[in-house]
Amino acid sequence: MVEYNINDFARLVDHTNLKAFASKKDIIKLCDEAKEYHFKMVAVNQVQSKLCAEQLAGTDIDIGAAISFPLGQTTIESKEFDTKNAISNGANEIDYVINITELKNKNYAYLKDEMSRIVTVCHNSNIPCKVIFENCYLTKDEIKKMSEIAKEVKPDFIKTSTGFGTEGAVLEDVKLMKSVVGNDIKVKAAGGIRNTDDFLAFIEAGADRIGTSAGVKIIESLKKRMQADDVQGIDVVRDYPKVEQ
Repeated sequence: MVEYNINDFARLVDHTNLKAFASKKDIIKLCDEAKEYHFKMVAVNQVQSKLCAEQLAGTDIDIGAAISFPLGQTTIESKEFDTKNAISNGANEIDYVINITELKNKNYAYLKDEMSRIVTVCHNSNIPCKVIFENCYLTKDEIKKMSEIAKEVKPDFIKTSTGFGTEGAVLEDVKLMKSVVGNDIKVKAAGGIRNTDDFLAFIEAGADRIGTSAGVKIIESLKKRMQADDVQGIDVVRDYPKVEQ
């Protein structure tokens, strides 16, 4: 059991606006909210990296660029270039989407190579790399296989979803992913997490980061809950499954 105060909860949030029609005003608002609530990161499309870096200069809030988003259907070379380009424009976290077609083809060597090359680019710049599986299109065996590849390659996070697929984060998927990677790699849950109860449930299931566009609503709700209970923190039971052997 771990007690989280309001800042601890806020630092689990990747504050997200990945809409294709997000305006400059929308992205500045996203950054202002991230500063006000002290979120861990803003999650944006790659092209917004420079603007966010300018808005968040001098803060400890990270700029997370989405690569090959949301389909993952670009070459490894394209993903490498876009990752480097995002970093050069100020991104200091990367979330990339795997090539789902190659997973369906059982081309595990390709997926390992893709992951290794993008993780290397990130780690050479000392920034975290998150690998998006897009679980709504995968079988449980495929989720497990990707988690096994990740355990070998060692990105910083594996992530459930883009939020643009047919379904977002699922608790059982987070538990499965965590059961494979254990404490070696963190898990990010994203997609459809819009209320406090779901937010807490995914943390309990093993998620170390939550991607959501409802971060402000969730943190305000948690504040009200703590005020009503006259407490400074909430106990969360981190009771995810034991690592599979």
